[in-house]
Amino acid sequence: MTWTIDKAFDFCYGHRVWSQNLQKEFALDECLMCRHLHGHQGRIKIFLSSEELDRGMVTDFKHLNWFKEWLDATLDHKFILDRNDPLFFDLMSHYCDGNGSMDEGKFFRHKEGHWTPRLELLTDTPDALIEKYEGMVVVDFVPTSERLTAWILEIVRERMAPLGVWVDVVEFWETPKSHCRVSL
Repeated sequence: MTWTIDKAFDFCYGHRVWSQNLQKEFALDECLMCRHLHGHQGRIKIFLSSEELDRGMVTDFKHLNWFKEWLDATLDHKFILDRNDPLFFDLMSHYCDGNGSMDEGKFFRHKEGHWTPRLELLTDTPDALIEKYEGMVVVDFVPTSERLTAWILEIVRERMAPLGVWVDVVEFWETPKSHCRVSL
């Protein structure tokens, strides 16, 4: 027998899908709206499974409180930017090297695989620019629903492993009508 529980989390974020390409015969137009800088009200649902119950539970729902804290600190009200986005230099010029590429030394690399700008490097910088940069999260992939879902699945799987529960499904709603499910 396998038991599965799930918990949902809501957050706001922005991104740009710079690689978007449409087939007009299916999309009915060629408007590449996802290439624009834009935002969403996202929802993540994490599924935890086990073949054995611990005190009658797969695990306590509170064992996902760390994820809510991580989500709020890392992605909520942030802009997720692919380091390979052609607009990277325009959006992150203070954090680029002489070739216009991301200068990794100017970022803090997090264990989850994303980067955040080292704000202490901005001296004599207007507050508005500091606010722009503190809202940026840089990743190594185009931040589509599919890639974000897979990234979050790996983060949660690794963190929950010591509890002996499986995290083999994560669902992500980019909008109330657009949904992605990644499973192992």
